[in-house]
Amino acid sequence: MDRFLSDRMRRVLEAIIEGYIITAEPVGSKVIATRSNLNLSPASIRNIMADLEELSLVVQPYTSAGRVPTEKGLRFYIDYILDVHELSTGEQERIRSSYPGSHVEGTDLFRETSRILSDSSHYLGVVWAPRMNLTVLKHIEFVKLRGNLILALLVSTNGLVQNRIIEVENDFSQAELDHFSNAMNELLAGLTLHQVRDKILEQMELEKNTYDRLLEQALRLGEKAFSPTGETDIFIEGRTNIFSEPEFGNVARMRSLFQAFEEKATMIRLLDKCMEPKGVQIAIGSESQVQEIEACSLVTSTYGCRGEVLGALGVIGPRRMNYSKVIPLVDYTARLLTEMLENE
Repeated sequence: MDRFLSDRMRRVLEAIIEGYIITAEPVGSKVIATRSNLNLSPASIRNIMADLEELSLVVQPYTSAGRVPTEKGLRFYIDYILDVHELSTGEQERIRSSYPGSHVEGTDLFRETSRILSDSSHYLGVVWAPRMNLTVLKHIEFVKLRGNLILALLVSTNGLVQNRIIEVENDFSQAELDHFSNAMNELLAGLTLHQVRDKILEQMELEKNTYDRLLEQALRLGEKAFSPTGETDIFIEGRTNIFSEPEFGNVARMRSLFQAFEEKATMIRLLDKCMEPKGVQIAIGSESQVQEIEACSLVTSTYGCRGEVLGALGVIGPRRMNYSKVIPLVDYTARLLTEMLENE
C-alpha cells in the first residue's frame, strides 16, 4: 500500500479512528459528516470508507455498521497521521510531583512509577526493573549484622545498589569481612553479576590446588552473595483500569488477560521485545508477538543510567487506546526515571 493516501482518505481514516477511540463502537458516515469539518456528504464518505476497506485499513464488523480500524489502519495512523506533542509543563510537573516528597529508591521507585503511569493513562502501568545479573559490578562490601548474618552490598557501575542478607557458619569479625571484600573486589570488579558467579566457581576449583585460606573463605562468601536470583522484577498497576474497557467485558477474554499479566514468563517475553531499541516503541495487537495480549496495544520506552539501558516501562491498553496522550506520557516518564536514577 502506498503510504501517501489522498488527503480525503487520510482525514476520513483519522475521523474513524478518533471516533472509535472515544466510543469503542463502529463509526458511520453520518457521524463523520455531522461531526467533522470535511464538508462531504455521507455518500461520499461511504465511498472513501469502501476504498479504505479495500486497503485493509478499516473493516465493517457487520452489515449496515460503520467502520472500525484494523491493526494496519492503526499503524498507518500512528506512523503518518498522528501529531504527537510533548506533555505540557503543567502535566510534566504533575507527574514529577506525584512521586512522594521523600527520596524514593530501589523497588519503591519502580513501583511508584508503574502507579503513576496507570493513574495518568487510566490503563495498565508496567515497569520492568533492571536485570541485576546483567549489570557490571563496581564494588562489593560485606557488613556484619548480628550472629552469623552478613549484609552483602553489591554496587554496579551504573549506581544501582542491591542488598542481600546471607547466613554463614563462622562468626566473622568486621575486620575479616573487610579483607574478604578487598579480595572479592580485586578479583571481580568489572564483571557482570552473571560472569561473577562463573568466575567464583572457576576460582574455587583452582583454590583446591593452591589453597589460600583467606581467598577460600572470601570465595565461599561470594558464592552465597551471588547466588542466582530472579531475572527481573515486574511492577504492574491498574489492572482494574483495563478490565473496565468495553473490549474486555467478555469474561473469558478478561480471565485470559488477567492470567497473562500474572505470568512472569509472559511479561519477561514482552520485556525482551522492548529492550533493544531506544525511545518510544508502539506494538499494536499482534505486533507484540505475544499471543496472550494480542487484544491490547503496548507503548514502551527504555530507561537507563549514565548511558546504559537498564530496563523498560510502558502502558498496556486496548488497541484503541488514546495514543496521542499515552506516547508523550511514556516518553516523559522514561526520561524522568532516568534522571532520578542518575541523581541517586
